[in-house]
Amino acid sequence: MILTLLKGKLHRATVTESNLEYEGSIRIDADLMKASGIINYEQVDVYDISNGARFTTYAVPAPGGSGTICVMGAAAHLAKVGDLVIIAAYCQMSAEQAQGWKPKTVILNEKNRIKEQGAGSREQEEKR
Repeated sequence: MILTLLKGKLHRATVTESNLEYEGSIRIDADLMKASGIINYEQVDVYDISNGARFTTYAVPAPGGSGTICVMGAAAHLAKVGDLVIIAAYCQMSAEQAQGWKPKTVILNEKNRIKEQGAGSREQEEKR
């Protein structure tokens, strides 16, 4: 059996730019991509906390340290500057590999700086 599990996520990222005039994708600060394990051109799901919209696209890096979260192309209709979003990447593995699996989770502050990070949401919830 093959399972699909959360690989990594950026939680409560703030959209800093929205660009309709682009082919599509989401530009993410390269440092945040690295912290969450998201790689260049990887498929990601974006969940807009502010308006409930959900969409799938692919990630491309923005300059590290910039705090950039830029929604591009048609998805720019779904997420506006200032919206809070969750950006999630998934992976597939066997049920055996999934035992003990912990995703890379990164919680951001309002300036898209790392507030908290770790492996797995459960451990982070227990800290609160």
